[in-house]
Amino acid sequence: MDMKVIFQDAAGFQTPLLAVFAVDIAIGKDADPLIALLTTSDAVTNAAAGIISSDEFKGSVGEQVVLHDPNGLKAQRLLIVGLGKAKTLSVDEIRKAAGAAVRWAKPRGVRQMAIAFPEDHALSDEHLENLPCTLLSRALVEGATLAERDWDTYKSDKKERPIETLTVIAPEGEESTTREIQTGFDEGRIIAEAQNFARSLVNEPGNVLTPTELGRRAAAMCAEKGLKCEVYSTAKLEDLKMGAFLAVAKGSAQPPALVVMTYEPNAEKGKPAQKDAPVLGLVGKGITFDTGGISLKSAEGMEKMKYDMAGAAAMIGAMQAIADLKPSVKVIGIVCSAENMPSGTAYKPGDVVTAMSGKTIEILNTDAEGRMVLSDGLHYAKTLGCTHLIDAATLTGACVVALGMINAGIFSNDDDTYERFSQAMRVSGEKFWRLPCTDDYKDQIKSQIADIMNTGGSRWGGAISAAMFLKEFAEDTPWIHLDIAGCAWNEEVKPWHPKGPSGVAVRSIIEWVRTYSS
Repeated sequence: MDMKVIFQDAAGFQTPLLAVFAVDIAIGKDADPLIALLTTSDAVTNAAAGIISSDEFKGSVGEQVVLHDPNGLKAQRLLIVGLGKAKTLSVDEIRKAAGAAVRWAKPRGVRQMAIAFPEDHALSDEHLENLPCTLLSRALVEGATLAERDWDTYKSDKKERPIETLTVIAPEGEESTTREIQTGFDEGRIIAEAQNFARSLVNEPGNVLTPTELGRRAAAMCAEKGLKCEVYSTAKLEDLKMGAFLAVAKGSAQPPALVVMTYEPNAEKGKPAQKDAPVLGLVGKGITFDTGGISLKSAEGMEKMKYDMAGAAAMIGAMQAIADLKPSVKVIGIVCSAENMPSGTAYKPGDVVTAMSGKTIEILNTDAEGRMVLSDGLHYAKTLGCTHLIDAATLTGACVVALGMINAGIFSNDDDTYERFSQAMRVSGEKFWRLPCTDDYKDQIKSQIADIMNTGGSRWGGAISAAMFLKEFAEDTPWIHLDIAGCAWNEEVKPWHPKGPSGVAVRSIIEWVRTYSS
């Protein structure tokens, strides 16, 4: 989709479809909706006056109403999209409304469209405190770009054609405001394209996206973006004594892949890294298909286990955006990719394996394989000099039971590191809920015959015992663990997105990295 931003009155722009946002500014819990368009164009406001003053449009998030041949506008159609109530307005509503506009247009044959930048005359300062022009512009572009994708890659009869051109129409104003809007527009393109790349990886079936192929695609992205990339397989894992990672991989005919992507700030300028500067390690679980191994999963729903590499995809997507955004902090992305298959060579319940760190692990359940590959990935990141760690994984069904499919789980051993991620969420709009991983839970993974067990041994607190396992390998290094099992795949169609891969965590990881950029 070709996108551009222009600065003029939206009323004078000729387009098959002009979308504009509306918000409910009514005060009071039981007050009737009082709808206001977020535009300073009198012509657009006048064209929508009839429908806005009626009871037909309530302005709820993603709600849409269309006017054909709107009076006084050059647009053939005016689409009004709701943002919900002004008092709860956040960056996420802007993102959703832009997505809803695009999702409305696609099946109706619209190939060119425009979205009016949300101007704020109808809102008070308290509603806009966290919505500067840069962030509004970025969220709008992200929402539109993410919504445009449909996951019909392997359909021979594609019924919907893509939006070819989308124009963001912003008001003419001061040079500083124009510059902020353009900056947000450019950042939104970079971040949304990176998230879409991650989504495209997650969407691939397991017979296409093997660990080797995942490594190849990561390497191709790195070559395009100027990142250093090394892709290793079995021999390297053996040299590094990655016994936990190898245990998972040995059940499959497909070899594993260890991918190391490195971003060096100012690399093109030849400047050395600042002494004592942080080095961020991004570690992703890349199980390209998960049968559960010897502890075989039930057949129902197993086809979804192609997206058990969504954590790895998030890290690869984040690295793509980092390469373009160029934060002034070194970042190393590590992907631990394998298939978890049952075979005569697969690891078994009761086995004891030795991780790269030297810790011994008693295997209670071979379906707890994600934490196995991540344990070696986290330790390896530390050997490469990473001072702060973050991992992402579709790790536990227990986290889905606890939080459902709205919030993903987040765990951390360091409050400052978590607070940086909390700041990132306010920009990304993604939802994570912090769960405990204090030493009170350590007994859950104690083993009688090894250092630790790979599950908690009971059904209680499964997401926490998985986090406690990973914490053993992060040790004292500031660390965040993201359990994205419930949010990696959109199970429901929404006005702003279809069913399919979500690319969750990409935006938040990018923003977390940027908090360390001085």
